[in-house]
Formats: sequence, structure tokens, C-alpha cells
Amino acid sequence: MTTTVTAAAVSKNFGAYQHAAVRDPVIITKNGRPRTVLLAYEDFVRLSKRDRRAELTAEFSADEIAAVEASEMDPGLDHLNEELTGTKSLTAKNAAG
Repeated sequence: MTTTVTAAAVSKNFGAYQHAAVRDPVIITKNGRPRTVLLAYEDFVRLSKRDRRAELTAEFSADEIAAVEASEMDPGLDHLNEELTGTKSLTAKNAAG
């Protein structure tokens, strides 16, 4: 269960909240609004590995653009196109009958 506390409370009893954060994240508020989160190092590492990087397509080389244009989506992932476009794929329409 996530705990929410004020920054003042954390500064007065950091050790207790540090210990609590090993079990569940501790949301720290400032002026009534969530500002930071204290969490276990293992959780931080796990979340950091999921970090995604974005690149500008304008910075792609001609070879990279050609590779993207030549790529094909795995047919098992057609449902993702539906999420992006709001329409069902031909495969899904045909399966539905």
C-alpha cells in the first residue's frame, strides 16, 4: 500500500519512511501536491531498464528510413494498429466474420 506524506514529515523521520519505501513507494507532497517518490533501489533499477528513448525522425539516415519502410508488423500484433487508428485490421475483421 503506497503511503503519502508531507515533505516536513519525511524530514522529521526520514529513517522510518526510508524503511517503509523498501516495501512500497512513499509519495512525498509539497504544498499538498505530490512532488517526489521515495522507492526501493531495486524498483528504481527495474523502472530504469524500461526507460524509452525518443529520436527525431528528421535525424534518421537514409538507410534507417529505408529499414523502417521495409519493416513489417508481426500479424499477431494487428490489434495495436486498431489502438492507434481506431479501426479494426483486415485480419480482425475477417476473423470476426
